[in-house]
Amino acid sequence: MVGRIIETEDCVAEGADYLARVEPRFAHVLTLTGPLPLRRRPDGFAALLSAIVSQQVSVAAAEAIWGRMQAAGLTEPAAILAAEDEAMRACGLSRQKIRYARALAAAGIDFPALRTTPTDQVVTRLVEVPGIGRWTAEIYAMFSLGRADVFAPADLALQESARMLFDLPERPRERALRTMAEDWAPWRAVAARALWAYYRVAKDREGIR
Repeated sequence: MVGRIIETEDCVAEGADYLARVEPRFAHVLTLTGPLPLRRRPDGFAALLSAIVSQQVSVAAAEAIWGRMQAAGLTEPAAILAAEDEAMRACGLSRQKIRYARALAAAGIDFPALRTTPTDQVVTRLVEVPGIGRWTAEIYAMFSLGRADVFAPADLALQESARMLFDLPERPRERALRTMAEDWAPWRAVAARALWAYYRVAKDREGIR
C-alpha cells in the first residue's frame, strides 16, 4: 500500500501532533522549531537528475550547476542522451555524474506510475539506476512523492540530530536509526522533518539541500 500522502501544511501538522503525543522529545522539538515545513517538491526525471547533481558538492555549487543545466536545456531524458559530454562538462558535471545522468535518462522509469507504487518498490526501482542510492531514493519518496511514512536513516544530519535529541553516546548508524524510527510510524517522514528542523536549531546550519 502507498499509505498517507503529505499534500499540505495541515498534513505535516497532523503528523507533528501525533509524534508529540507518542514521544515527549518531539513535543520539545516543536517548542523550539515551531511549525514544520511542508518541503514538497515536483516529481519526475528532473527531480532525480537534480539530486544526482547535488551529490558530494556544496549547496551553492549544486545550484550553480543545475542553473547552467537548465539554461542549456539539459533537464530531460532526450536532451541528456543527445548531448555531447563536453556540453555537460561545461555545466560543471564530472565524468562520473555524466555517466549517472545518462544512466538515469536511459532507465525508462515510469515516473507517473511511481505515484501509486508502494514505497519499498519505489526505492527498489530507483536504486537499480547507477548513481542513485537508498538515501536519494528515500528522499525522493519523501519529498517528491509525499510519502508520510518513509525515513532516510543514512542521512548524517538525521543521525546527529537523533544523537543530540535522545542524548545518545554516539551518532546512531543507519541500521540503528532505522530501527529507532519504527516507533514513529506512520509519520516517519514528519519525524525526519522534525529532526532536520532540530538539527538547524542546534547546529545553526542546513541539514539537506
